Amino acid sequence: MNKKRNSFWRRLAPYFAGAAVIALLALGFRPAPLLVDAEQVARGHLEVTIEDEGRTRVVDRYQITAPIMAQSRRITLEVGDAVAAGDVLATLDAVAAPALDVRSVQAARARVDAAQSILASAREEVKAAEAAAKYARSESERLERLGQDGMAPRSRVEQAQAEAQRADASLASARFRVRTAEHELAGARTALAYAGGQDPGTSGVLHLRSPVDGRVLQRHFESARVVQPGEPILDIGDPARLEAEVDVLSADAVKLVPGMRVWLERWGNPDPLEGRVKRIEPTGFTKISALGVEEQRVWVIVDIVSPQEQWSRLGDGYRVNARFVLWESDDVLQIPASSLFRIDTGWAAFVMEDGRARQRAVQIGQRGALYTEVTGGLSRGQSVIVHPDREVADGKRVRLRE
Repeated sequence: MNKKRNSFWRRLAPYFAGAAVIALLALGFRPAPLLVDAEQVARGHLEVTIEDEGRTRVVDRYQITAPIMAQSRRITLEVGDAVAAGDVLATLDAVAAPALDVRSVQAARARVDAAQSILASAREEVKAAEAAAKYARSESERLERLGQDGMAPRSRVEQAQAEAQRADASLASARFRVRTAEHELAGARTALAYAGGQDPGTSGVLHLRSPVDGRVLQRHFESARVVQPGEPILDIGDPARLEAEVDVLSADAVKLVPGMRVWLERWGNPDPLEGRVKRIEPTGFTKISALGVEEQRVWVIVDIVSPQEQWSRLGDGYRVNARFVLWESDDVLQIPASSLFRIDTGWAAFVMEDGRARQRAVQIGQRGALYTEVTGGLSRGQSVIVHPDREVADGKRVRLRE
């Protein structure tokens, strides 16, 4: 009996061996799993943004100009030198007064009248700015108290704080305009005295003084020379009060609104600066891109709301990269934008299940630069294939790249 059994297994052994060889060959020639990268569907913060390059500029900039034709002495101030209100910036030696010119006298009187009107308007602007700043501060304090009690959202509190900061900045600018208007009026009166044949200064010497505290931002010339009426001599401003000007595409500018959050990045420090949109200028301009394409662009002015200590090394005309936040939320189901692809009129993604790629239709919402909001078709914790190539298909074997 045992001999018959052994004989039976001996006859079947070659068949088993052949089947094993065939199975091994089939396994050996079976296509290897595709190596892919994957990322889990997760919830987190998502922003929809627009990015463009810009530069900083001093908020209030004053240009010192010659009120009359005169001989300017050598400018001794250097760019960056600090000046105080009333400091002598330049000294002019008035040339001999020409014969009485009725037209010049009338023009000088008109300039005085215009300067007086500008000064009166600037003083009214200060009154309006003081009222607006007072209201903005009280509103910010009220909302901050409500926020501490949980009765006001944090975003609204931050918006009110930003509005109060902007109101204070507007008040400071309005006061700056009053001081500069007073300086312009003094220059206009000097020009009127000169046009009328009067002595505009002691022994014909005019001292141009700084209307404000600040620093020298630009020196238009250095050596002594003759200057004409209205010719610029020095630019004065306060580098501690900066804003950013960013030129954006006109198609993007229509999406922006005053008060919108802005992140200023790549300015020389890894930590971004927070800003708020102050103004979108109503006039566009044409700019040729690096690819030679004509683009219609618009200047957008951004207030820097981060503490000045964080950006004290920034100066006038420094480069920044502005990221305008069009939409944001802290709790959004999202996947990498690179995992999505088009199918018909919708979107789809490949999900990894049991070592195989499975195609899933996906409904999306807001689209950020790197991640996209998922509103349907996927659930938290699923792994989606990032950057799927043409070889990836529904049902294909896949393996994570190590």
